[in-house]
Amino acid sequence: MFCHHKTEQNGVELVKEKTQIYQSKYFAPFFVIIAASLWAVDGIVLRPALYGLPVSLVVFVESSIVAILTLPILFKNFSTLKNLKKKDWLAFVGVSLLGGAIGTMAITKALFYVNFVNLSIVILLQKLQPVFAISLATILLKEKLPKEFFIWAGLAIIGAYIMTFGLSSPNFSTGDKTLLAASFALLAAFSFSSSTVLSKRALRNVDYALGTHLRFLFSSIIMLVISTALGNIFQINQITTNQIYIFLTIAFTTGGAAIFLYYYGLKKITASVASICELAFPLTAIILEYFVHGNILSIVQWIGAIILLISILKVSGIKVFSFESQE
Repeated sequence: MFCHHKTEQNGVELVKEKTQIYQSKYFAPFFVIIAASLWAVDGIVLRPALYGLPVSLVVFVESSIVAILTLPILFKNFSTLKNLKKKDWLAFVGVSLLGGAIGTMAITKALFYVNFVNLSIVILLQKLQPVFAISLATILLKEKLPKEFFIWAGLAIIGAYIMTFGLSSPNFSTGDKTLLAASFALLAAFSFSSSTVLSKRALRNVDYALGTHLRFLFSSIIMLVISTALGNIFQINQITTNQIYIFLTIAFTTGGAAIFLYYYGLKKITASVASICELAFPLTAIILEYFVHGNILSIVQWIGAIILLISILKVSGIKVFSFESQE
């Protein structure tokens, strides 16, 4: 009787373990996709309301709000901090500097330069993000990528291009600020891709909730220094009531909540797979462009969108091996 109960208990535990593995493999990428889609909502719908404020101030305020809101997570997991090593802390500083500070300021500045209207050049250069991320993941995290991955990753980037521009070339003749917007967009793509790889390393010894708080905590500290150095911190009184509501909305949706979902997914998949899933950002941005600015997609662009979507789903199911050091 006892043996039968024990065998039954082991069977239940085995089923639970297999279910968790299944969920990690097949559902985790979708959390990254949802997060990337929320970032598109941020850029197209919410962030334009912050136009006119200094970029460093915008990033400081949004980072600080999330850091304060997630303080209970820090208190709950305070004992975990004692077990973190120097490399763990350096990874979080790198994530916060590249993703939370430089990347966010760069993409915001790029969107400000094109006044949230001509987004083509910004979205185009964001498509280079997977190229940077996959290269860095291969070098730093020792991720071994199968041929199937490169096939679908390549199709994803091609599909994203066709979705944005159809069969035409990008329009670079949109004013004297286009080159500046392109430069900031390229910097953002590199910064975010580096942040993706470093985030994978940073999450090794902490859960996604604590990882989210530390990311925004360090980002707010870095942005406080930058904002103060630039003198922008003293313009905080220029923030209107409506903009305060926008900041709070960002914190609960496209900012804090998005990173929370992103880290949950990234914890269970490789950085390379995550970088392709992040192409949901331009996919969602183009769709929102239609609803917000009335930019209608052509049949060719819809074909590109379908190629991109199928490629993202295919990449999400590919098993990528990582041989990163467990130091």
